[in-house]
Amino acid sequence: MTEPKQTVPNQTASGASLPAVIGQDDASNRVTRAILDFISQIPDSKVRSEEDPEAQAQKLARRAAQRAAITAGSLALPPGPLGWLTILPELISIWKIQAQLVSDIAAAYGKHAELGREQMLWCLFRHTSAQAFRDLVVRLGDRLIFRRLSYSMIERVAKQIGVKVTQRALGEGLSRWMPVIGAIGVGGYAYYDTRQVAATAIAMLKSEIASDSGDHPIQATAREIPATRPH
Repeated sequence: MTEPKQTVPNQTASGASLPAVIGQDDASNRVTRAILDFISQIPDSKVRSEEDPEAQAQKLARRAAQRAAITAGSLALPPGPLGWLTILPELISIWKIQAQLVSDIAAAYGKHAELGREQMLWCLFRHTSAQAFRDLVVRLGDRLIFRRLSYSMIERVAKQIGVKVTQRALGEGLSRWMPVIGAIGVGGYAYYDTRQVAATAIAMLKSEIASDSGDHPIQATAREIPATRPH
């Protein structure tokens, strides 16, 4: 009596293992928790205030973008399922580089003391999910007014950002089945993403930064904040 054939789940005809399906909601929740943990502390900076802070900021941005590209590319090299396991560590590693960059740029402008969690969240993720910051940041002339957020509001913003970041990260995860090509693409995006963070930080720090502690969305006749472009 022959035994019935057993099908092996998550395998291709060649026997290569496929990654377990990651639910987007679960992945998004993990990313959201990581964002909340990450922005709870602002990195210190050893950079001194500069007479030409923008030139110094551009140097810092180039260095940080190169580091981010190398870091992301090296973490994207493991093939197959191992590559999927590096996605969240890769995001956190890149955020650390970018947060230090924002901190250093703020120090170069002599405004490190004005850098809070709202400003850090804005610099790191505004280009990723501009919609999440609607009614939370407005421009009035040369001033950027940030609404001071309670934890529940920070959590809501982080969830919106988490969804966007997760959608991109899971899309990139497919490229980890092509290690070398995937690593080049992931590294290139990390470079571009870090330059976007720098551009947002520079634009913010060239403005006057103000805070609004009200419990309601900021009501003001405000100019739409244009997208920042890296130099």
